[in-house]
Amino acid sequence: MSAITYREALRQALYEALEKDERVFLMGEDVGKYGGTYAVSKGMLEKFGPERVRDTPLSELGFTGAGVGAALGGLRPIVEVMTVNFSLLALDQIVNTAALLRHMSGGQFSVPLVVRMATGAGRQLAAQHSHSLEGWFAHIPGIKIVAPATIDDARGMLGAALADPDPVLHFEYPALYEMKGEVSGDPVDIATSKLRRAGSKVTIVTYGGCLPKALEAAEAVDGEVIDLRVLRPLDMAPVVASLKKTRRAVIVDEGWRSGGLAAEIVARIMEQAFYELDAPVARVCSEEVPVPYARHLEEATLPQVGKIVAAAKGLFG
Repeated sequence: MSAITYREALRQALYEALEKDERVFLMGEDVGKYGGTYAVSKGMLEKFGPERVRDTPLSELGFTGAGVGAALGGLRPIVEVMTVNFSLLALDQIVNTAALLRHMSGGQFSVPLVVRMATGAGRQLAAQHSHSLEGWFAHIPGIKIVAPATIDDARGMLGAALADPDPVLHFEYPALYEMKGEVSGDPVDIATSKLRRAGSKVTIVTYGGCLPKALEAAEAVDGEVIDLRVLRPLDMAPVVASLKKTRRAVIVDEGWRSGGLAAEIVARIMEQAFYELDAPVARVCSEEVPVPYARHLEEATLPQVGKIVAAAKGLFG
């Protein structure tokens, strides 16, 4: 099988979802005539028509709410929010409506909605298009948060999300769009973390756009890399199993350090694996500033291979 890009894997998943189930439709800004901001839905308007691939007005609050209503009505909507920063305009629909309706209805209603968002930096798109807010959404009960960082997950997680009866936020990483690999065809779930590289000296825990950096850093420090993949609910079992071997951990998170997802992972390690540790857990996060536009400043702001290697080596004194 020939290698495909992360973008093409996402495109194939979307195409298959629309072809397989007539209840599935895509809606969002520029998803139709323009072919998607990142070309993931290119050609789908021509194939499936304007009822199934719908360009929307510039109102995240409005079209996300329409997606919630469609899901309640028995359809399987995929709502595309252009970047995670713009999802803040739709927080009420996601957090106060989609996430809560199963609970508030006593289980009578479910919202099988998938919201796709581009997230993360690395492409010089400046502050309002580059932040990593996955950790904010991972705080909310009632939704699942998935972060595909491999070709297999980019190809397989959308289908698994559509099969889920509850809302799923599907985060995609523009920094990975040109990454190439082969689709294995193995089943993909949206429930478990995965061991991506075996090692013996230190456990590196990460997700999303930071996975390739973590894998490169692990080569220099004999690190074991755990890809969280699913940020809510968190599957800590592979992390704990790895710590029993390595006894040291570095958490790599493109979100900010203060109040971030990395802190939650550290807390769970303290709760579940404290006596396995030979050193304090280290964190490598983005600097506490809005992501800059200039290339050298953007790179300085983000977790990088050198920072991860330095944090890992620092655990050995």
